[in-house]
Amino acid sequence: MTQEDLMKLTHLNVAFGHVRNDEITTEHLKNMDAVWKIKRDFPELTIILSVGGWSAGGFSEAASTEEGRSRMANSAVRAVTDLPFDGVDLDWEYPCYGEAEIASSPADKTNFTLLLKTMREALDRQGASDDRHYLLTIAAGADQYYVDGTEMDQVQQYLDFVQLMTYDMRGGFQVLTGHHTNLYTPTGDLFRISTEASVNLFVRAGVPKEKIVIGAAFYSRMWNQVPDRNHGLHQMAGTTGGYGPNFTTLAAEYIDKNGYVRYWDNEAKAPYLFNGSSFISYEDEQSLQHKCEYVKLNELGGVMFWEYGCDETHRLLDAIHTGLKA
Repeated sequence: MTQEDLMKLTHLNVAFGHVRNDEITTEHLKNMDAVWKIKRDFPELTIILSVGGWSAGGFSEAASTEEGRSRMANSAVRAVTDLPFDGVDLDWEYPCYGEAEIASSPADKTNFTLLLKTMREALDRQGASDDRHYLLTIAAGADQYYVDGTEMDQVQQYLDFVQLMTYDMRGGFQVLTGHHTNLYTPTGDLFRISTEASVNLFVRAGVPKEKIVIGAAFYSRMWNQVPDRNHGLHQMAGTTGGYGPNFTTLAAEYIDKNGYVRYWDNEAKAPYLFNGSSFISYEDEQSLQHKCEYVKLNELGGVMFWEYGCDETHRLLDAIHTGLKA
């Protein structure tokens, strides 16, 4: 990471710690020397250990017993005392659901709350001893299923931020083309999903808006074998929306290049690309400007993104930094 980019961040999430035998493990992380150096050079930057991610299990088992929750909480304390982390972020994908091929149970709904309560109490005890506050956050799925599988009105009281993954809102499971990180829901979108819809869903579920952080995508989603109608938007494709090029590659090879034309959906406040048969949903400076304005207007917690290495142009982070400062 460049010095200039680090100065534009308030929080840096390091992904991913894993859960093994009811404890957070970090032995596999390869760049901890770099993380230590960042912490020394930028002591005001809040560095958080993200634990989990897609297909990363161990959460349901750890949360299911008082002993497991205690072991998890104690390992979180070790992460913030032995390593250069200022907090822990749980990216359990997802309580009550086994789609990521991890263990799940209907009891996850209650146990998730108990796990976060136990972790919050342990981090607060350590924080009182160290005269500081350690953060506890979650990465949350952006749609109704996540609210249904959790007790957000209770969960939120133990958390500093609820980081909504308002990307991947469509793609991997859908053949219907569309935006995967749009701000608003456009006319003609059968899925009716958007960043705004997600924020409203979590506010109704009891999460204070100032704790809500929305997500931006530094990568794209791509559908192939798309009918040449409506510039490919909201069409039944011959493939699901797999991961497309990251923004570095989009800027170099795709945006208004090599047969791909950039279009702007003014309802969704989102760009997309189409070449007559392949449709690409992505994020750019214009869409990020609207997201930043939305965050400020609604007094939300901020904007996070996945992930830094996807944009070597540095344009997207600069757009977020500029947009939130203005």
